[in-house]
Amino acid sequence: MTEALGHAFMQNAIAAAMLGSIACGVVGTLVVVNRMSALTGSIAHAAFGGLGLSYLVGIHPLAGAALFSLGSGLGIGAISSCNPKRSDTVIAAFWAIGMALGLVFIRLAPGYAVDLMSYLFGSILSVTRSDLLLMASLDVVILALVGALFRRLVAVSYDPEFARANGLRVRALFMLMVCLTALSVVMLVRIAGLIMVIAMMTIPASVARLFLRTVRAMMILSVALSAAFMLAGLALAWVLDLPTGAVIILVSGLVYFLALLAARTGRARRASESLQAQ
Repeated sequence: MTEALGHAFMQNAIAAAMLGSIACGVVGTLVVVNRMSALTGSIAHAAFGGLGLSYLVGIHPLAGAALFSLGSGLGIGAISSCNPKRSDTVIAAFWAIGMALGLVFIRLAPGYAVDLMSYLFGSILSVTRSDLLLMASLDVVILALVGALFRRLVAVSYDPEFARANGLRVRALFMLMVCLTALSVVMLVRIAGLIMVIAMMTIPASVARLFLRTVRAMMILSVALSAAFMLAGLALAWVLDLPTGAVIILVSGLVYFLALLAARTGRARRASESLQAQ
């Protein structure tokens, strides 16, 4: 592993892990607090339609993925806000339609999409300098928007009715969170792939939520956990010669279940001590 650090592709991979962890931690926390995991999965899979379209018309795959991610996110948000009872159906519809369009576009495109697997399942070792610049730019946008609107986003996340009564534009703030989620999905495509990006957007924040209560603290811990998961997965995948994206997700999942066990054990111990004290 030490020898690998001398290669440019490994240095790029480590930089991508650090940059990607910011989006995972900050936006992922908003996703978990607002219970938007299903919506995130729909956005990620709908982006497959954008990948197919990019192969068909000859544009950069991430440009097509961004177009479909933002479009599907805004579409789901707009329809769900008008009819909340049908939000699950709308999410499922965009999920399926995006995947179906992707398959149709790829079939119509000339030639064969040789690097499609890297976008579906991630290929952090193939990250380029231009990818890193894109990630850094998106991180700046995410941090600037979340930093400027932090209190409003927290208010909308925990009590939207109270926030609306206090004059906050709840729908606009929700749409902003959807857009940030879509941009984060595009950023993480190269790391975990469209199929597994939902795990990176939710697992670190879910682990942080088990032990912390404030959104700010959850974001900080989630960023640290995301970086640790990615670096550990990267190292294990290199040593064991396994797919990097898959190993990152497996490491994340293992830690999550261990954290669930630890949190449950801690609650049981505190309950027992409370009963003994009485």
